[in-house]
Amino acid sequence: MTDLSIPTVRTDQAEDTAAERPSREAIDAALTAAESREPIDLDQAVTLLSCAGDDLVRLQSIAGAIRDEGLAAVGRSRQVTYSRKVFIPLTRLCRDRCHYCTFVTVPGKLARAGEGLYLELDEVVDLARRGAELGCKEALFTLGDRPEDRWPEAGEWLAERGYSSTLDYVRAAAVAVLTETGLLPHLNPGVMSLEELLHLRPVAPSMGMMLETTSRRLFTEKGQPHYGSPDKDPLVRMQVLRDAGAARVPFTTGILVGIGESLYERAESLLAIAEVQAAGGHIQEVIVQNFRAKPDTAMRSTPDAEMSEFLAAVAVARIVLGPHMRVQAPPNLVSPAECAALIASGIDDWGGVSPLTPDHVNPERPWPNLDALAARTAESDFFLTERITAQPRYVLDAADWIDPALTHHVAALADPETGLAVDTRPAPRPWPAVA
Repeated sequence: MTDLSIPTVRTDQAEDTAAERPSREAIDAALTAAESREPIDLDQAVTLLSCAGDDLVRLQSIAGAIRDEGLAAVGRSRQVTYSRKVFIPLTRLCRDRCHYCTFVTVPGKLARAGEGLYLELDEVVDLARRGAELGCKEALFTLGDRPEDRWPEAGEWLAERGYSSTLDYVRAAAVAVLTETGLLPHLNPGVMSLEELLHLRPVAPSMGMMLETTSRRLFTEKGQPHYGSPDKDPLVRMQVLRDAGAARVPFTTGILVGIGESLYERAESLLAIAEVQAAGGHIQEVIVQNFRAKPDTAMRSTPDAEMSEFLAAVAVARIVLGPHMRVQAPPNLVSPAECAALIASGIDDWGGVSPLTPDHVNPERPWPNLDALAARTAESDFFLTERITAQPRYVLDAADWIDPALTHHVAALADPETGLAVDTRPAPRPWPAVA
């Protein structure tokens, strides 16, 4: 049997990992509990996250079986989904100072590069229109958190164009994309209040914000990756996740693996997401993303997330979140062989992949060609299937989850029987007005 765990040992962590490793009895008990589909508590989740070698292979097998059960239950056996998208970096300004981020910049650098503080609406629409010509159905809006709170220039730019805030401009840009191109906005504007979520709901069938971690230590301690970033307080981000449920917004979240969190904190983060989903039912997908060090950041010397730890995190996410959650990992942050290991670990979604725009958050890691991604998926005896920005279960229950203003837009791109994306076809015009 092929070993899909791809075990590697990061030498700077080997001693710590050995010191923390649970007993043989604890590992066997936790694996048996997972195999029996028993609820996994925090201690068991920590134990499972420590699995390596043969234990990791067994953990992956359990996670894969749980995933397969969930897909079979909705008539989608052996499917791994993706969303064909265009990436719209509305602004690269932010009030946060995350130590691993290269997406965010400062006004002076933008000026020297001849770039605006924000994309103008005509630039946004042009990107979306070119994406639509290539069969994209999603416009992924990514931007920094409330840059006007840090940069007076940002507030001035917005005021000159009649906008009260960045979120006000996000809404206007989403309306322009819907009206002019028919692409469906997926909004990632960072921390939002319940009122703001409700205000954006009629212009986006889905939204998202990575939890990243529940570790307040990484937020409160000087030198840690989230220190000095007000929007990265886990207490604030957990409230956003809960508010998204109250607003009935299909919501994407996830964890970032390898930014300095302990196994305990990693387990706690996954269980926190599971608890929010149990209460609100709105978490449409959970991303498990591996940290990749980038030059010109404070964490440039931090080793990348170790692969066996990452695969264990993916598998434990599947086990904790259950068969009906869509578990996602980005295909451009791993090698082709590691894509197979991710499928073996229980993922069923690759997330958004663009045939037009780069991954602006990880520009050094180009998207795989969609034919290549389909081939990688097929090598694991799965097949690549296109979805829209809202996951199928929410599309099929649109009366509860999709704002009435978006019903026509979603119906134009989604199969009414499966909730997945329809084959590319000319967008019906004129598009209805969106308030």
